[in-house]
Amino acid sequence: MSLNRTAIKDKKRIVIKIGSSSLTHETTNSLNLSKMEKLIRILTDLRNQGKDVILVSSGAIAVGRETLGLKEKPSDKIVKQACAAVGQARLMMVYQKLFAEYNQVPAQILMTKYTMINDISRKNARNTFEELLNMGVIPIVNENDTVSTDELEFGDNDTLSAIVAALVHADMLILLSDIDGLYTDDPHKNKEAVFIDYVEVIDEKLCEMGKDSSSSVGTGGMATKISAAKIATDSGADMIIANGEDVYIINEIMEGKNVGTLFKAHKDENFVLLDYIRTKQYP
Repeated sequence: MSLNRTAIKDKKRIVIKIGSSSLTHETTNSLNLSKMEKLIRILTDLRNQGKDVILVSSGAIAVGRETLGLKEKPSDKIVKQACAAVGQARLMMVYQKLFAEYNQVPAQILMTKYTMINDISRKNARNTFEELLNMGVIPIVNENDTVSTDELEFGDNDTLSAIVAALVHADMLILLSDIDGLYTDDPHKNKEAVFIDYVEVIDEKLCEMGKDSSSSVGTGGMATKISAAKIATDSGADMIIANGEDVYIINEIMEGKNVGTLFKAHKDENFVLLDYIRTKQYP
């Protein structure tokens, strides 16, 4: 166990983001039910340990696309929104059925950027999260793709998960991706790329390493993950990027094992989430 990770097992409020590529089968884009069942078992067990757990789940558009028989990833916003409307309902149905097997109650929270910009909506969202967590519920969060617009969308769930972590004062954010963590270059294209297991400070050099992934179903590349790390660590949460191929990696992370890339929290006393949302441009 790394000295930098010894405190992870004591984290109390954890936000976990899983991407579309980690939820679906690569060849068919259909939901990977075996992986989802394992994920839900792990999340429920964390809840049983007394930890607050929030899941930020992609997949609505991918599931809707598969349900509607669309072979290609949609590019038109109206088609994406239609896919999201179909897919979100089906995705939550699957989550509810699987969580019921472990007697765990989930809840759905759909957000847009307006939720965070508007003072009343932001306060209501925070209060809703707090009450659900107090009740032992696991909130499942996604962007409300069906009604979001270019001006009022987060654009990816890496960013959304970091904003949720800051909103609820989480002390741990885990991004499950299709890559092992942060590299000096895209490891899919450069075999000489070096893995980085620990990041103390996010500087300009690190931001330059951000490269878009080649995933055909997700929206967030490495640049969005570094942006998310900036939000999370400034708000006081550690963040880990890890490979979601095997969801049992969540257990390894929570045990303090040296997997994925750890971005160390360095709470900025001047950090104001609303200021960030209003002034920053997401990658």
